[in-house]
Amino acid sequence: MTAALEVRGLKYALPADGRILVQNVSFTVGLGETLVLLGRSGSGKTTTLKLINRLLEPTAGEVLVAGQRAAALESTRLRRRIGYVIQEVGLFPHFTVAQNVGLVPRLERWPADRIAARVSELLALVGLDPSAFQARYPHELSGGQRQRVGVARALAADPPLLLLDEPFGALDPITRVELQREFHGLERRLGKGMVFVTHDVREGLLLGTRIGLMQQGRLVFLGTPGEFRASTQPEAVAFMGAADEAR
Repeated sequence: MTAALEVRGLKYALPADGRILVQNVSFTVGLGETLVLLGRSGSGKTTTLKLINRLLEPTAGEVLVAGQRAAALESTRLRRRIGYVIQEVGLFPHFTVAQNVGLVPRLERWPADRIAARVSELLALVGLDPSAFQARYPHELSGGQRQRVGVARALAADPPLLLLDEPFGALDPITRVELQREFHGLERRLGKGMVFVTHDVREGLLLGTRIGLMQQGRLVFLGTPGEFRASTQPEAVAFMGAADEAR
């Protein structure tokens, strides 16, 4: 079975001064698997996501999405095959919820009835009643509701791969925990390959099938949550110690 994502020897150096932000990063994400990229600020997590969807072009290495080389695809076509969820959500304020969720299917020229059915299906999937929410605008939603719409939009064209960059980081603690639990239940039902970026070790251990720990642009640990908890790798130990202190 083709993996949702393969990353091979990824490197990124800043064009201006040659400073290396990501170095020799390799991993594979299968369908139904969530790889959590965990690390401190500046460790290279978000840069790695941007290299996967070609918001940045790799200095070296290769990315394959569902078996196809990302570099061989036109960038817009590539991004339509990748769901992308960010902390700020990025909904279009002048679009209704239904228009936001149905954006990529419209660009892909789906029939209107198919788009409408998909929008209703996805809003229900993320816990929003379609009849109550599809005609609303983003400013009429709470932060948690906007984030749910963002997840629905990322799933709209049924991409094999979902990238999530600290999607719950800007939410209040109660809403964040609620969405973490809901997303954990969604993971099993969606069957997508996912890369989830966070600096919150507890979030990572809850949501990750595997944990990829980044430090100074390198992947210094890759394993299951259980293996991460038991790891003697110094950065992993530091993260687990911080989680224990926060209890």
